[in-house]
Amino acid sequence: MSDGARELTSGRGALMGVGHDHGHGVTAGAANSGRLALVLGMMLLVAVVQVLGAAFSDSLALLADAGHTVTDSFGVALALVAVWIAGRPATSERTFGSQRAEILAAAVNALVLFVLCGFIVVEAVERLRTPADVSGPGMVVVAAFGLVMNVGALLVLRSGARSSLNVRGAYLEVMGDALAAVGVIAGGAVVWLTGWSRVDTLVSLGIAAIIVPRAWALLREAVHILLEATPKDMDLTEVRDHLLGHSAVLDVHDLHAWTITSGVPVMSAHVVVAEEHLGDTGRMLDELHACLTGHFDVEHSTLQLEPPGHADHEGARHA
Repeated sequence: MSDGARELTSGRGALMGVGHDHGHGVTAGAANSGRLALVLGMMLLVAVVQVLGAAFSDSLALLADAGHTVTDSFGVALALVAVWIAGRPATSERTFGSQRAEILAAAVNALVLFVLCGFIVVEAVERLRTPADVSGPGMVVVAAFGLVMNVGALLVLRSGARSSLNVRGAYLEVMGDALAAVGVIAGGAVVWLTGWSRVDTLVSLGIAAIIVPRAWALLREAVHILLEATPKDMDLTEVRDHLLGHSAVLDVHDLHAWTITSGVPVMSAHVVVAEEHLGDTGRMLDELHACLTGHFDVEHSTLQLEPPGHADHEGARHA
């Protein structure tokens, strides 16, 4: 590679090959670690109050909400650990560091939520057979406290949920808990006014119904990243067309794009260039970079420039 190419890749950090040192900056999860820590403290306090309230009122809905909050707390704590792991520097064995740990944490959070839903359903079925004497006022007071704290936690996490899948997982868990608290308040009011205790059980089933679709969406997105699928907001056909739009580019093959962790998409491609343009790889990389800039948000791109016919000697290929 020419000196010009070396200067381009090390200075811009956009079109790079093997052997060039580059930083990935602060991940979206790490930028929100303070918010996650604050929310964890709030949720642990809510969990303690809910467990005490469930014991006092004999409310399955409160117990379910307490279990949800405890699970949320575990999820946020796991997210914080994942952020710490993801922030560790890259090594020769792990060239992207441990950034994928954030996605693994999000997947675990989703699986734990599914387990919680199963527990709620089993307990609810038993309560429908044998109704318990539930304290309506106790349900309302404890759930109202939880709702206030959950709304506060949502406000803390709102901005970070847009940039980090890991933070989004915590945000969705807290949102589900907030909605559950509204249901518990309504159920408690019904028990308080009418004495119909089965509504407590129905509310607990409603909590499970709220959790399941959010857990599924989180798991689906995490698996999408773990399987190294193309980022949802990137069209590889469009990327290929942009590269082929350069007058010197004859073909593009082995075009791949995937996501390391939230906010860190990467791309690689083999670009076939006319022989007469291969003498100045620095200029070619500069021009191809300009072709992609503004159209695709890619943290790390590797482009291999090669002459016509080179693909015939590469062995296994992907389109």
